[in-house]
Amino acid sequence: MPVMARVLELEAIAEKVEAGRRLTEAEGERLFDRDVDLHAVGRLAQAVRRRRHGDVAYYNINAHLNPTNVCVYRCPLCAYSCDPGDARAYVMALDAILACADEAASSGCTELHIVGGVHPEQPYEWYVEMIRSIHQAYPRLHLKAWTAVEIAWFARLAERTVEGVLGEMIEAGLGSLPGGGAEIFDAAVRRQIAPRKPDAETWLDVHRTAHRLGLRSNATMLYGHVERPRHRIDHLVRLRRLQDETGGFQAFVPLSFHPHGTGLSHLRPASGLDDLRVVAISRLMLDNFDHIKAYWVSLGVGTAQIAVAYGADDLDGTVRQERIHHDAGSSAPDMLTVDQLERLIREAGCRPVERDTLYRPVRRQGAEWEVAGS
Repeated sequence: MPVMARVLELEAIAEKVEAGRRLTEAEGERLFDRDVDLHAVGRLAQAVRRRRHGDVAYYNINAHLNPTNVCVYRCPLCAYSCDPGDARAYVMALDAILACADEAASSGCTELHIVGGVHPEQPYEWYVEMIRSIHQAYPRLHLKAWTAVEIAWFARLAERTVEGVLGEMIEAGLGSLPGGGAEIFDAAVRRQIAPRKPDAETWLDVHRTAHRLGLRSNATMLYGHVERPRHRIDHLVRLRRLQDETGGFQAFVPLSFHPHGTGLSHLRPASGLDDLRVVAISRLMLDNFDHIKAYWVSLGVGTAQIAVAYGADDLDGTVRQERIHHDAGSSAPDMLTVDQLERLIREAGCRPVERDTLYRPVRRQGAEWEVAGS
């Protein structure tokens, strides 16, 4: 395409963004073309981000709990999971799980993020009791737990509906759902990277049901493997469509694929420039999502910090004890301190605000905290 035509095309897209009009799939896919200036796309995304959040960038004080790495699905994309009997296999006992929750609570965490493998032998009651026990012992700790893939497995295991499983989990203390397991929705891509995992409609329906029951959730997209820009845009549009329907998504989290140790280890990882383009285009396409998260464990600390200038408004949190991305070769540190998170945000020209899982500002003195306005 001639240079002048490219300039006019980007100007037309910019006019739509500035007017608050929705981008089409074709326009989103066009923004992924290498001849479209990344920094121009980033400036558009940053204008949208500043309209919504001003100079604020969020973080939270959280910890991760991965109760088992044994998984029935054994996806090619995963370096974390293993079979029963594998030398790396583990299943955490309840006292060890509660010890992790205690460490999180005593460190001032407001959130415990719980996901793991889909164990072929653990009973449904093990998962429910885990949530109930943690909630009873640490009722102020928000439990963001179980991907849609795990919830679908629980329903199959317990011979219940997804609504029934979610209802019991809510009664036990579940506070919200994470966004994992979405990968890429396109069926052909999914067959290559996660052939046994439940399909896109299952993932979407679990979140639809959760939203109907009053649970908020996040959404993710795993990119940088065998997908193409059209698959990314299709994924974003399906999320946008469900958000139009339910309004239940809080944040979108683009996840950069780490091939090390996976069945796709021959692939080249996405570059930092690719990561920034995905963040920016996500902000532009997902006009009905409040938050775009630059998850530093996946992107790397440096790229996540830069992403705050490319449309992201959230750096996630302290992320204690995360295993899944680190097993796949993430070179990010095991955790970040509050001082480090706030410094990263200030260096990016923004004002750090601690939030809880539901994006309410948090006031604290040491490990003591309260939600602002409560």
